Amino acid sequence: MLLLTSSNCFVTKDFLRHLPKKPQDLRLTFIPTAAEVETGSLSWLDDDRQALIDAGFPVTDFTFVGKNSTEVSNMLDETDFIFVASGNTFFLLQEMKKSGFADLIQKYVDQGLIYGGSSAGSVVAGPNIDLIKSLDDAQLAPELSDTVGLGLTDVIVLPHWGSAHFKTAYENNISTAYAKGRKIILLTDDQYLLVQDNTYRIESI
Repeated sequence: MLLLTSSNCFVTKDFLRHLPKKPQDLRLTFIPTAAEVETGSLSWLDDDRQALIDAGFPVTDFTFVGKNSTEVSNMLDETDFIFVASGNTFFLLQEMKKSGFADLIQKYVDQGLIYGGSSAGSVVAGPNIDLIKSLDDAQLAPELSDTVGLGLTDVIVLPHWGSAHFKTAYENNISTAYAKGRKIILLTDDQYLLVQDNTYRIESI
């Protein structure tokens, strides 16, 4: 199961109904890696984490930075629900690949691990992150050799649709996004994409 959001804090209470167990019975690992290169207030990161805590999840933080595939695999073995928070999508993907997470995650999802994402965490779940270049600074990920995503879904999520803060960036990017063969879903902050049993649907609160 994938739960892909723009801003998790707005939709957490709603997506609980899709989970196989109560929040307190699911070990949740929160990944703040994408925010580690962000500057200024990180209140949005705190809001996303707190929403999960308030919902009843036992939350443990884990970063991909400086980790190897053994450490990542051990973390995944002890996790029922991995939630990848927002920030810089390019840096996040770089660290996912360096740590070995990108090579491991599909197996765990196939075995029943729940993957959740907020903004950058949702974008990387798709086939490619190239369309996010007008929103995030790719120069913050100098070791990223390509923009191929995790491929957990064939849909590209573009988050924060309708937000005034991202309007100009999206207007500059729409010509690139408009291409035959791309599957794109635009998510507002009060929507999320549920991917389950090879089907997907947009849920709104």
